[in-house]
Amino acid sequence: MMAEKGPKAKALAGGTDILVQLRGRRFFIDRLVDVKGVPEMNELSCSAEEGLTLGAAVPCYRIYEDDTIQSLYSGLVDAAFLIGGIQIQGRASVGGNLCNASPSGDTIPILIALGASCVIEGPKGSRTLPVEDFCTGPGQNVLQDGELLVALKFPPPAANSGAHYLRFIPRNEMDIAVAGAGASVVLEDDKETIKSARISLAAVGPTPIFAEEASELLAGRAASEGSFEAAAEAAKAAARPISDMRGTAKQRIHLSGVLTKRALREAVARAQG
Repeated sequence: MMAEKGPKAKALAGGTDILVQLRGRRFFIDRLVDVKGVPEMNELSCSAEEGLTLGAAVPCYRIYEDDTIQSLYSGLVDAAFLIGGIQIQGRASVGGNLCNASPSGDTIPILIALGASCVIEGPKGSRTLPVEDFCTGPGQNVLQDGELLVALKFPPPAANSGAHYLRFIPRNEMDIAVAGAGASVVLEDDKETIKSARISLAAVGPTPIFAEEASELLAGRAASEGSFEAAAEAAKAAARPISDMRGTAKQRIHLSGVLTKRALREAVARAQG
């Protein structure tokens, strides 16, 4: 059904983005394909041994109501709970949030930080790619005509690992991020030294940013404020924001550092138990 209409077809998972965009005449299509009934797109399986498989149509509330996901992937729960209000969370999906490819998408930085990969199906078969390679510009992604994001795959959490996502918004809730940061860390057995880390930023570039240099410089360093500060400075250097009605470029660069430090602090605390 998707392939038959090519670029004039779109998939509907939760619909919380695409229905608003259609009403706003952001684009014009001939076919909207409801994928909520596709079994593979509703898969939700999670274990410490196998990791997490999250179907692209699974609504957010199923993530934060799952005890196993809360225990193993608390950073993902942070982000899922920030999507709109409770009514939106009953429909909106993480897969849809990713496909919408907004630079300020709240779930995308933590997907990158957790090392998630995209499972894509289309007329030419299956392919898998890292989440950090999925978004190509504001509202644009790598999906070709007839392709669907079917699921997101998360590796099993390493021992002594933790993750966290947070954002800055002008209001208390249900607002678009001025800046956001997601971080995951793996600690050595002493729980005082960082073995590896991944940091990602939202709303400070044309796509969510994997702050690779900031992530790599943490390897082998103490899990301390000095290390967090160094990573924060590197994250600020990776930010490429614009000024708009929600914030200036200068403010967003500052926030990139502040939020990176806070995300790392909480990720380390979780990794330490």
